[in-house]
Amino acid sequence: MTISFFRRFAIVLAAGLALHNGAHAQAAVYKCVDEQGRVEFTDTARRGCKVLDLPGYAPPPPPRASAPIPAVRPMSQGPAAAVTPASFPRVDTAQQRARDDDRREILNDELRTEQKKLADLRRDFNKGEPERQGNERNYAKYQERVASMRDEIGRTERNIEALQREIGNIR
Repeated sequence: MTISFFRRFAIVLAAGLALHNGAHAQAAVYKCVDEQGRVEFTDTARRGCKVLDLPGYAPPPPPRASAPIPAVRPMSQGPAAAVTPASFPRVDTAQQRARDDDRREILNDELRTEQKKLADLRRDFNKGEPERQGNERNYAKYQERVASMRDEIGRTERNIEALQREIGNIR
C-alpha cells in the first residue's frame, strides 16, 4: 500500500513539474531507484539514475566561448561622420528648399492659429477675473474654471514658443 502511494505521488509530482509553466528546469531531471526500490527524482546524476524525457523540456545549450569585446573607441571632438548607403535616395537642393518652404508655411499657419487662440483666452481670462457664468453659483466651480483657463493659457504659450523654435530651426 505505501509503495504504490509513493509511486503515485512521485509520478504526479513529476508530471506536475513537467506541466507547470514556471518549473522549466535548467538541468536534466533524473529518476533514481535505490536498493530498497524507493524512487527519488533529482537534478543530480548518481549511480542507478536515468534521465527523464519530459515533454516541453529543452536542455540548455552548451556554454560557448564568448565573443571578444570590441575595443572602446575614444570619443571624437567633432560630430560623427554620417555613413549613407549608396542606395539611399537623395533629394536635390531645389526640392529640399521647396519642402522647407512648405514646412515653414505650415508652421507659420499653426503659429498664427495659436496666437489667435492665446489672444482669445487672455481676453476671456480678464487678468485673472473672468466673468462668472450662471451655473457657477458655487465659488469652487468658478475657481476650478479659472485654474483650467490659466493652465490652457500656459499650454498655448508653450506651444507658441515651440513653434517659434521649430521655425527658427528650418534652414
